[in-house]
Amino acid sequence: MPAEFNAFDRLAMARALELAERGLATTHPNPRVGCVIARDGRIVAEGWHERAGEVHAEVMALGAAGAAAEGASAYVTLEPCSHFGRTPPCADALIKARVARVVFAIEDPHPQVGGAGALRLRQAGIEVASGLLAREAEELNVGFLSRMRRLRPWVQIKLAMSLDGRTALANGRSRWITGEAARADVQQWRARSSAVLTGVGTVLADDPRLDVRAGTVQRQPLRVVLDSRLRTPPGARILAGPGEVLLFTASDEPVRRSALELQGAKIERLTHMREDLGQVLARLAELEINEVMVEAGPTLAGAFVQAGLADELLLYIAPLLLGPQARTLLQLPELTDLAQGRRFTLTDSCAVGSDLRLRLRPA
Repeated sequence: MPAEFNAFDRLAMARALELAERGLATTHPNPRVGCVIARDGRIVAEGWHERAGEVHAEVMALGAAGAAAEGASAYVTLEPCSHFGRTPPCADALIKARVARVVFAIEDPHPQVGGAGALRLRQAGIEVASGLLAREAEELNVGFLSRMRRLRPWVQIKLAMSLDGRTALANGRSRWITGEAARADVQQWRARSSAVLTGVGTVLADDPRLDVRAGTVQRQPLRVVLDSRLRTPPGARILAGPGEVLLFTASDEPVRRSALELQGAKIERLTHMREDLGQVLARLAELEINEVMVEAGPTLAGAFVQAGLADELLLYIAPLLLGPQARTLLQLPELTDLAQGRRFTLTDSCAVGSDLRLRLRPA
């Protein structure tokens, strides 16, 4: 921990991160941000950003602090913004409140911020420090940071398999490999995603909804279908659920397109999407999608892994065996040497009901 930060600084920033998590499923397309106002070793006000277009964390905390903000320290999980977006700049609000010190965890990579917020605060005579609990802050906003830095969303591949690495019987039956607790857990991960993506093969085989059905849902993720020939049936359940559906296609077939659009689907043509999944992700980034959860069959899921576009595997393992005739987890090309295998690092593991959940990232 850097020398300029003391134990209370760390405690205050940890609390700001807890507050930021309250917007985990609601802030899209904005980052999740929390703010704490403190003075004399005591927290006097708190705030967090809940959804786009509403007050930012700093403004909420300053409003709660009132006159106590003058001469206080503000702890923010992301560099205060310096530009007019849906709301005025937070840097200006901190200056107006006459805080003495601002500590933020990570710099905002947004092209309209990127150090400008910190500079504006320093020019106003405010002490500024950064880097406190940076790793935790990065983790909280992996999708937003990916979109800003790499111009593509963070991609999480959701998978469920048996102990022997199988996902369905040879006849295609897969309901249910995992238990009820694991399926409820998936709902929480869907809720925090900006989009859930699948292929037309899954739509035809399983007719999924891919919406969020857990608790009080404030926002449905965009549901994305890769459908090169517009084979999605107009009566598919994915089109009937709440929220928006976007189909990427290479087809110009007007009758099928019209039938799907009548069901509310938005359709975009991407000529090379089957060969270049990066084209799909680049377009989703343009649509301000931060995190994409891929729930697809072994071919499409394998294609994301093979292309190096899988940032994380969310893998549920059920305590059963399905045998060698059952369907495999991912379709990947044959290897001739173990050194060619794709290695992953385990970042988290926990029991979810009777199943095991692993989170893995490319090594």
